[in-house]
Amino acid sequence: MRRPRVPAGVRRALTFWRRSVQARVVASTLVLSAVVITAVGWFLLQQTRDGLLSNRVDAVVSEASGETNEAELRLEATLRTEVDITRQVQDLARPIISRGETRGFRVVLAGPVDAEVPLANADFSTGLDLEASIPSSLEERLATVGSNPAWTYTSIVTRGAEGEGSPASVPGIVVGSQIRLPADGNTYALYLLFPLDEQAETLSLVTQALLTAAVLLLVLVAGITWLVTRQVVTPVRMARQVAERLAAGRLQERLRVTGEDDLARLAMSFNQMATNLQRQIRQLEELSRVQRRFVSDVSHELRTPLTTVRMAGDVLHDARGDFDPVTSRAAELLQHELDRFETLLGDLLEISRFDAGAAQLDLEDVNLGDVVRRVVDSTRPLAEQRGVRIAIADGTQPCLAEADVRRVERIVRNLVTNAIDHADPDHDPGIVITLGSSATASAVAVRDYGVGLQPGESAMVFNRFWRADPARARTSGGTGLGLAIAVEDTHLHGGWLQAWGRPGEGAQFRLTLPRRTSLTLRRSPLSLEPTDAPAAPGREPVR
Repeated sequence: MRRPRVPAGVRRALTFWRRSVQARVVASTLVLSAVVITAVGWFLLQQTRDGLLSNRVDAVVSEASGETNEAELRLEATLRTEVDITRQVQDLARPIISRGETRGFRVVLAGPVDAEVPLANADFSTGLDLEASIPSSLEERLATVGSNPAWTYTSIVTRGAEGEGSPASVPGIVVGSQIRLPADGNTYALYLLFPLDEQAETLSLVTQALLTAAVLLLVLVAGITWLVTRQVVTPVRMARQVAERLAAGRLQERLRVTGEDDLARLAMSFNQMATNLQRQIRQLEELSRVQRRFVSDVSHELRTPLTTVRMAGDVLHDARGDFDPVTSRAAELLQHELDRFETLLGDLLEISRFDAGAAQLDLEDVNLGDVVRRVVDSTRPLAEQRGVRIAIADGTQPCLAEADVRRVERIVRNLVTNAIDHADPDHDPGIVITLGSSATASAVAVRDYGVGLQPGESAMVFNRFWRADPARARTSGGTGLGLAIAVEDTHLHGGWLQAWGRPGEGAQFRLTLPRRTSLTLRRSPLSLEPTDAPAAPGREPVR
């Protein structure tokens, strides 16, 4: 399934987030500060709200108690001969309603509480919606004669004039108490409804102030965090830039030291480290140059005595038939070792040219199949001597590359002779050579079925004079520099030379060259892991 494409802006933002310590520190500080400010703000708002409501409740309960006491005093002063219940209810309610209009509360006088009297018949402030404004829980509590005064929160709903606007609702507190009416001797409920609009407005102002302060505080925290982290991150970024320049070979780069704080001491330590590294690198470069010069000079100087010894050895080798058996064998061994010494000397000269950067390519269009066949023909006697059979797979298709044919042939010969040294004579065929090509690359893979390679040896096999088994003799007369020269030749072409191997399953070396030297290799047409190798658990073949 194809993954959805991430927009370029999102990718840049994610890259900036991953790479910028300053951005992550500022963002995390803002998030933590926002959490803390939100928690503190919520706590302050709750405390403010509880304080406002508590004070308002105390005030309205006290005021309601005062109104109830005053109403009871007026009822006591009423003549006992008054029997008009409606008139007495109105005389009781109207003064309270009049005071409520000037002091901002609503009044409801309903009852009797111990009789089934509709609430609509009560006397109450104009425009008040009784059913919506008086909670049923408070009505039920005051329905029992003798209940103590009670209060609760409610929503005071008022209706506009008929056909004019929708009902308005404001939060409020309703306080209920019982009053006995002399006209009929029944108990009535007196409800006083006090709006909380002033407290709501105060709480809104406090909330806005807290939000404004929180935003300003977050901006201030972000600015302070950015400045503080900048003071720390800027020297680190400068150190990173200088380290990148040092890695690029500009060994004279140094950090600027200002002040005497920890960052300045870090810069001084970094500069001291860079100076030591520069001195050691120059010493190593000088030592390497001396070693390369020594190898080159010795190799050249050995040419003359080797030529003289070679001439004497050829004379002795040609006349070995006239010698006794021991002397004749000594002449043959001398000739063999002279051949090997001459090969070693040539390899040392080639290595010195690589080290000096003097190696050059003589490019032409090369068919790797022809090169492989020539190498197989030239190494067949050695393979037959070891009892190893060589097979070429897919050798009919052209496998072209722009390369130096001499160097490519030397690479393939080194791979084949190395495979002959390590092949299993009992396996048929002992060596399999596979060719492959694509639009951008051509490849040759040499597979043997010998002892294989231990984990980690596939990278070491190209080191100079390295052998997987030091006790194993070089039956092909190798010098230990063949694969090292081969990998240098491959790099000179811009190609890959890679090795695969497992203990007891043999090894495979893959040479990959670009079809044109101007191309950059991205993929090889042949797999590095052989197709006939058992798959390792949980791993895919290496391309």
